[in-house]
Amino acid sequence: MREQLIGYFAQRVRWSTLEIAFWAAWVVLFFVPQSNLVLLSQVLVWGLFALSLDLLLGYRGIPSLGHAAFFGIGAYAAGFLAKYGWNEPLSGLLVSALVAGLVGLATGRIVRGLHGLGLLMVTLGLNMILFDFVLRSTGITGGDDGLQGVVIAPVLGLFRFDMSGRTAYLYTLVVVFLCVLAVRALVKSPFGLSLLGARENPRRMAMLGAPIEGDLTLVFGMSAALAGLAGALLTQTTQFVSPEVMAFTRSADVLVMLVIGGGAVLYGGFVGAAVFLLMRDFLSAFNPIYWYFWIGLLLVLIVSAFRKGMLPTLAAWVRKPPARQGLA
Repeated sequence: MREQLIGYFAQRVRWSTLEIAFWAAWVVLFFVPQSNLVLLSQVLVWGLFALSLDLLLGYRGIPSLGHAAFFGIGAYAAGFLAKYGWNEPLSGLLVSALVAGLVGLATGRIVRGLHGLGLLMVTLGLNMILFDFVLRSTGITGGDDGLQGVVIAPVLGLFRFDMSGRTAYLYTLVVVFLCVLAVRALVKSPFGLSLLGARENPRRMAMLGAPIEGDLTLVFGMSAALAGLAGALLTQTTQFVSPEVMAFTRSADVLVMLVIGGGAVLYGGFVGAAVFLLMRDFLSAFNPIYWYFWIGLLLVLIVSAFRKGMLPTLAAWVRKPPARQGLA
């Protein structure tokens, strides 16, 4: 039995060809002439943000309408550190993730036992409270004008953030890759299986002795720390932070990205972020006034065609093409 379990988890952690190709493509894009490295860095940051929500919603089944609160906490933490002298980027990332994670753990304790509408209202309320605070505290956060004076030191003391976005792109890619490695190990471990079990049937998992309430608090903290790290990355690579990072629309955007890409799939958030941001970039240039209308329309069409998200649906088509399903 023990050997079977070892073999099962060894199979789960094995890298697929598509995973290797996914990361190789990001390296290749760096060397492609005229690549929009700034936009690609944004896709990576938002993909990491969507992955943090996927850890909570996709793998544990806990919905949230206020995930931008943790994203904003990390963004402002990195901004304050840089503004007041602690501008070393790597340690700033870790501190920002820690701050957001602690707030996430506290939130996880509050929402234990809540379900459905009550859970949604608590997360939404937290988002609204923090957004209103950073918007009105002009003496601390700069209000609508954003936090000024954010200067980030060179990465490892060697690589300065340049206007072309080359350093920011490589820095973001390395950090996001390391984060995905950590989340990948987590979701493919026994703990990851227990999260999926609690999502599908919490009562049965409780009967089996699984600490589902403690796991909920822990995964909330992990998800918040990951979101905070994504927010800190955004601040460091743009050297600016404004209340928009904590707005409810950011929570809605990342939820849309996850719906597009697919939940409980490691790379679904990145696919959703790429589709959403590229559509936004194209449509806002095509129609600056009504571009959100076209995004909404395309979202309806995408969800209609890919009920479980693009990545899970495409994977199912590869395993069993639609033309053969009618013959089965």
